[in-house]
Amino acid sequence: MSNDVSDWWSTSIIDMAPGQIRMRGHPIQDLIGNVTFPQMVWLMTRGDLPSDDQARLLECALVAAVDHGPQAPSIAAARMAVTCGLGLNGAMANAVNMLDDVHGGAGEQAVELFGWIDEAEQAGQPLDEATATMIDRWQADRSKFIPGFGHRFHKPEDPRAPRLLGLVDEAAQAGTVSGRFAHIGRAMQHCLNARKGKPVPMNIDGATAVIYAELGFSGPLARGLFCLSRSVGAMAHAWEQMQQGGRNKGPTPPAYRWTYTGENPIED
Repeated sequence: MSNDVSDWWSTSIIDMAPGQIRMRGHPIQDLIGNVTFPQMVWLMTRGDLPSDDQARLLECALVAAVDHGPQAPSIAAARMAVTCGLGLNGAMANAVNMLDDVHGGAGEQAVELFGWIDEAEQAGQPLDEATATMIDRWQADRSKFIPGFGHRFHKPEDPRAPRLLGLVDEAAQAGTVSGRFAHIGRAMQHCLNARKGKPVPMNIDGATAVIYAELGFSGPLARGLFCLSRSVGAMAHAWEQMQQGGRNKGPTPPAYRWTYTGENPIED
């Protein structure tokens, strides 16, 4: 019977006994003060500790995606939740729960698409050809929207993407990463620009996806890392809204009405 209880959950992540805690085999007291938060994220999700250079590159991606303002639905949801009486944890949960396929899932999707292109190139297809083929496949099988590219606000360039790609280039020169996913990202950029006849900027999802793919994170973990990063912005906005006050704030000021499309509209 005791085995039935102790084996109900099994994990290689944490082991505890009275007065002892080990994370992935490391005593917690050895990690505290010696391991950074990005290193801890890597350890918990991957099972080993990254090099300092790997951890720094991961940290860059986490920092870049922290916030994008109250026009982002997840951040707006966190602020609205506070005005409805929720605390920080509820507001943050409200924000994270909105980070799904459309708003928040592009990073995971981009890692997957990068992987398709990488596999085709590894099989001997030239990069430009592999890129065009897999973009076509994605649009035929998944969506007309190419994850990680295009931005409704930042035109012609998302300022975060060039900085992150530059850091990947530096890491590749130092031997920290291969750099092949940065090449894939740039090949996609070239292909999309040529097809559209105008710049289609790589956005934060594409740039962080390059980093996560370079560091060996799976697509689903890339989404989890984005949620972790954006949680900081949600917390900050929720806390600010608490200081500002306000009750039951909706998505628009009360004087602005929605468009009614049913029968017998009320006339102004």
